[in-house]
Amino acid sequence: MKEKKSEYEKVLQAFALAKSFIKQQIELGFDEVYAQMKTKTNQRPPTSLDEFYHQIKNCKRCHLGYSRTNFVFGSGNHQAKLLLIGEAPGREEDLKGEPFVGAAGKLLDRMLAAIKFKREEVYIANILKCRPPENRDPRPDEIETCKPYLLQQIKLIQPKIILALGRISAQVLLQTKNSLGQLRGKIHDFNGIKFLVTYHPAALLRYQQYKKFAWEDLKFLRKEYEKIVDS
Repeated sequence: MKEKKSEYEKVLQAFALAKSFIKQQIELGFDEVYAQMKTKTNQRPPTSLDEFYHQIKNCKRCHLGYSRTNFVFGSGNHQAKLLLIGEAPGREEDLKGEPFVGAAGKLLDRMLAAIKFKREEVYIANILKCRPPENRDPRPDEIETCKPYLLQQIKLIQPKIILALGRISAQVLLQTKNSLGQLRGKIHDFNGIKFLVTYHPAALLRYQQYKKFAWEDLKFLRKEYEKIVDS
């Protein structure tokens, strides 16, 4: 009886290890994995953003892949020290296949210029790569499906500082339910990377009164960025 129990425990342990390995691969954005029997697939960890883009550009892992016009991977400097992360593509982004190209994108460009950044110096991405219908908020299942892609981008870029644009991107990456007001004005840690939070440019277009607070966030960002560059 003890021998049977021991074998059963071994099976459970093996299953747990296999489950953990598959989960890790999924979080890294891979649909295929290497089995212990060493059956090879054509998929392998990407070594650059360009390679990663070509691996995932035809993604259909969730329903948004079937309704999008374009897959919005991200854009900017592949070795950027500053990474900006929004929520999801909007209508203009979906049409052009680039993040922040609509009215909110134009405001973001002005925000960056105000603290002496050019768009081509930074990298810009979103939690989701495909536009949700009617620009609604991303759903939990969509976030969990797409989040591994962003994590892999962060791994490849290796930024020194991240700025979350909006409540959703901040909450998703920091794994918190704290409000935007509670998250602003502080330095958070994301896997050893400095992480700051501010308003999404789209929110600033709707609520002008938030711009003075966003300006404080931007000055704070510039100050922290200079500390990193000078160190």
